[in-house]
Amino acid sequence: MTETVVAVEPSQKSEDEAAAAAIDVPGSRGVDELEVARELVRQAREAGMSLTGPGGLLKAMTKTVIETALDEELSEHLGYDRRDPAGKGSGNSRNGFRSKTVLTDSCGSVEIDVPRDRAGTFEPHIVKKRQRRLADVDEVILSLYARGLTTGEISAHFADIYGAEVSKDTVSRITDRVVEEMTAWHTRPLERVYAAVFIDALHVKIRDGQVGPRPVYAAIGVDLNGRRDVLGMWAGEGDGESAKYWLSVLTELKNRGVADIFFLVCDGLKGLPQSVGAAFPDTVVQTCVIHLIRGTFRYVGRQHRDAVAKAIKPIYTAVNAEAAAAALDAFEAEWGNRYPAAIRLWRNAWSEFIPFLDYDTEIRKVICSTNAIESLNARYRRAIRARGHFPNEQAALKCLYLVTRSLDPTGTGQKRWTMRWKPALNAFAITFADRMPASETT
Repeated sequence: MTETVVAVEPSQKSEDEAAAAAIDVPGSRGVDELEVARELVRQAREAGMSLTGPGGLLKAMTKTVIETALDEELSEHLGYDRRDPAGKGSGNSRNGFRSKTVLTDSCGSVEIDVPRDRAGTFEPHIVKKRQRRLADVDEVILSLYARGLTTGEISAHFADIYGAEVSKDTVSRITDRVVEEMTAWHTRPLERVYAAVFIDALHVKIRDGQVGPRPVYAAIGVDLNGRRDVLGMWAGEGDGESAKYWLSVLTELKNRGVADIFFLVCDGLKGLPQSVGAAFPDTVVQTCVIHLIRGTFRYVGRQHRDAVAKAIKPIYTAVNAEAAAAALDAFEAEWGNRYPAAIRLWRNAWSEFIPFLDYDTEIRKVICSTNAIESLNARYRRAIRARGHFPNEQAALKCLYLVTRSLDPTGTGQKRWTMRWKPALNAFAITFADRMPASETT
């Protein structure tokens, strides 16, 4: 798309300029901003101008603000203001305008006049040369993509809401820009020690020859300051990844600076427990207790849920493994005949369930609380359901990364732990005194 360069005379006014001219913008010095806004709205109504839409107040003011900012940029570049005698003989001066249309996120397409200088050395910053969209528009597109909208749906959204054309190819190019950012995010240095790392899987439909589910694994680390950090995402090949696959993931974490993990919490990920010993030999592998409880209720009739919930509570709140085993036997004696699959679920996961029973209550709270990973997965699943399926693996990871990015503008996805962290930190410092960094023990 080429730009039309024209020299604009004072008498020439576009529709937006005429709309802006109908409003006498009051000076803001010493005047409350709310009063300024009220005065603008009053004048717009008296002039018969709508507040939104083509030729409306918002669009006219957007044009005025952008053009004023560009004029200020040119004045700074030239070293003197418009009509300032200091500009005579300076070797450079204003030289008309270049008309262009830019897309904004608030009022659609806006036609603006970009000032020029005779020497051709002026490089505007607020609207750069060849720039057709303001920065906020790209962020809107990325946000819509993170919510699962396709490129075609985003294009239609801009046409319906803003009356502006954004092609599907343009949307794809904008979203593709985050691939490099995503790569940098996935290779960034991590903390040296994590109190716990949660790894969970979700299934994404990918159209690779034919549409089929593919697992994507997400890991969240809880560091010694109580911050939850999304460590990364990895695409798998099937439901049962090999120990070699998991060793490569854990080795990647080590290469990014992780020296120790106190607890690794997962749920039925084949091959992972066997690989932890090779990468982090002191790490305790713990099955996700919340998933185990929820798995129990998959087999239980609605009429018995309250009774079963009461029966299994002594298992995961037991003082030690022996007491938990006795509680499981009692649960089986009461409900085994009716719900044998629920009993088998606990028996099969027993060796990876009981480790956390050896630790302080405050540590148990951290391990049992899967709110961090569950909240993240809820966001992921919402985007996945909206999208349906993805054309390839990269498109799926790109969407999930943008969801992660939306949790924190810095792109780390870091959040504070929602529970009281100091009691947990004290418990970790006592239990793992020989593995705590010096900065945490002094």
